Amino acid sequence: MPISQSHGFSSPKSELTALVVDDDGVSQKIHHRLLNILGIENDVVANGKEAVDIHLSGKKFNLILMDRDMPVMNGIEATKRLRDMGIGSTIAGVSSHSSSKIKQEFTEAGLDVYHEKPLTVAKLLSVVSKINHDSSHAKVLQQNL
Repeated sequence: MPISQSHGFSSPKSELTALVVDDDGVSQKIHHRLLNILGIENDVVANGKEAVDIHLSGKKFNLILMDRDMPVMNGIEATKRLRDMGIGSTIAGVSSHSSSKIKQEFTEAGLDVYHEKPLTVAKLLSVVSKINHDSSHAKVLQQNL
């Protein structure tokens, strides 16, 4: 079941929404907090099947932060399924793997961008700036940091 929490950050409110897909509790918290710092509303799920299911329920996101290695359904399979469903969200692979073969396999599944963990505000801003939803959004975020 997805969770959505607020941690009391007083950051600029964004029109963007994000989904964190990761089975690791620490990574979930880090990504959730980084998105909150940027004022991006976000939900968190623990595996790829939950990511597919939340989209099947009708919920949409501008950005999906997708881990690669998860139980039930991994990030590669989840990315393929989301793309097959016509999901056009920006999907950013966020994984601890640095092998070029693993990166290529994940990217070929339909990723827009790949970043190694740990995710930072700078890495997240680079992803957000690529979202065509509002090209001025990233500039506003950078000015507020």
